[in-house]
Amino acid sequence: MTFLRSVVGKLWFTILLLVSFVLFILTVMLLEFFQNYNIVETKKTLTNTAEKISHVLEEHTGDKFSLGLEISWEIIDNVTKVVIVKNDHEIYYSPNTEKTKKLTINDIRKDSDLSKVFYKDTTVEKISNLAPGQSGNVKNADYSIIGVPLHLPGEKNGAVFIYQSLAVMQEATHSTTKFILLVAGVAIILTTIFAFFLSTRITAPLRKMREAAFEVARGKFDTKVPILTHDEIGELATAFNQMGRQLKFNMNALSQEKEQLSSILSSMADGVITFNRDGTILITNPPADRFLQYWYYEKGRFGSDSEAIPSKVMELFQQAVDTEKEKIGEISLQGRHWVILVSPLYSNRFIRGAVAVLRDMTEERQLDKMRKDFIANVSHELRTPISMLQGYSEAIVDDIAETQEEKKEMARVIYDESLRMGRLVNELLDLARMEAGHIQLTVEEIHLSSFINRIIYKFQGLAKDHEILLSTIIGDEVKTILFDPDRIEQVLTNLIDNAIRHTPKGGSVKLEVNHEDKGIMIEVSDSGSGIPEEDLPFVFERFYKADKARTRGRSGTGLGLAIVKNIIEAHRGHISVQSKIGQGTTFSFFLPRK
Repeated sequence: MTFLRSVVGKLWFTILLLVSFVLFILTVMLLEFFQNYNIVETKKTLTNTAEKISHVLEEHTGDKFSLGLEISWEIIDNVTKVVIVKNDHEIYYSPNTEKTKKLTINDIRKDSDLSKVFYKDTTVEKISNLAPGQSGNVKNADYSIIGVPLHLPGEKNGAVFIYQSLAVMQEATHSTTKFILLVAGVAIILTTIFAFFLSTRITAPLRKMREAAFEVARGKFDTKVPILTHDEIGELATAFNQMGRQLKFNMNALSQEKEQLSSILSSMADGVITFNRDGTILITNPPADRFLQYWYYEKGRFGSDSEAIPSKVMELFQQAVDTEKEKIGEISLQGRHWVILVSPLYSNRFIRGAVAVLRDMTEERQLDKMRKDFIANVSHELRTPISMLQGYSEAIVDDIAETQEEKKEMARVIYDESLRMGRLVNELLDLARMEAGHIQLTVEEIHLSSFINRIIYKFQGLAKDHEILLSTIIGDEVKTILFDPDRIEQVLTNLIDNAIRHTPKGGSVKLEVNHEDKGIMIEVSDSGSGIPEEDLPFVFERFYKADKARTRGRSGTGLGLAIVKNIIEAHRGHISVQSKIGQGTTFSFFLPRK
């Protein structure tokens, strides 16, 4: 069944069926033609033979009649019988006439068709069965009988009857039929071989094309079909190879376009979510995945049911699809803020979905808040010294101070507050330059031990006044390192000063320098009250003070640690803080060797 379903089987079967049908029709027509032709030729031959015998007998009359009979018997063959009727009493039969198959004069006289040869003097022919012979045995056989008039001098009712069994003609017809059938059989066999060979030659390239098509379907677009002929099949193979090359080109173009689109989406800072018409997510990029993770986390932790997509996004999606216009909204998750822009997607003038662009506005919101806080903090920091300057100045102008000592005290307060305002303005300017990237470092190779000892010596007096133990530990493997000594001194001064000011009497402050593979790690630790855990992430922000009550009235501006962080980062290092309430605080910063 598989063979018959193949192109080879179908083509072979079609050619064989067509040729067999044509041969069948031709065989039937040939058999009919040869059968009719054989009967006609046999009758014509018998008639000519009968006329020859009649002519021979008419020429040999009288004493030569017996010679005419001998000549007549020589004319006929073995299967042909002759009856010569000279008159009603003289009847002659050919020597090969069998007694059981003899045509008698009575049979002739009784037959209305055969008897016409006597009284109408015309040639007659008939297919008939011979009557019973003299032996009395009945032999029913079909014969073709021809009767020709015989005109002899002095004789009446003369005739020559010649007859032959139809079996002889049937034998000839059977031989012809066998020959024709043999030829038809040979033709069918040859046609089968030729059809199979032809179909195989035709379908061999088709099978190779089928195999190549399967290879192309598996993604091997460089598969080629050999061009064996220059006919339609060869043109088909050429077209197939061109199609494979075009498919490879198009697939490569699509792949490159897909990779390019994927790279663009992956490298975008904004999140992108593509929806189809029913709101199902089709494509997301990493920022969008992070946004969805925030959503899943919040819904799983705080919500009763977990939603696949935020309701705000789906609301904007539905509005964009219904109105065919862009929609914008905002959403907050886990302390972060996103602005969402949803635009409809079109396909042949029909909306097939929408694309949502999510921009993380957290930093912008924080910067805006920091800007507002900065203005508020600067205003707060400046308001106190300005108020004191104004108050004490008015006291001096109004002569409220009676003694010279009181006036000097007021002038000293005005001087201290002006210094405080100067420090605040200078630190603000330094911080602004650092954050703008305009900080300039004067890098030198510094002997670390003498540099640290000089800074510690500067704070020994302040430490004694506060009854605090100030110590240092410097690793032996640490010798020299490159950095800006003024800036690093500013860092250490700020950290040590903070540690001393926030450590109670009887406490300790320690500075430790350790060697690492790529640089040095410097730690300033104290045994003070510590920083609350919730305040640790904000200690390096401008104007931030963990305990406003403890620092009120002191010289701190809240900008020192922000400046420290910028200086360390300018040296390509990093700084961190660790603290526990009641146990103390440790500031650690790393400086690379290069």
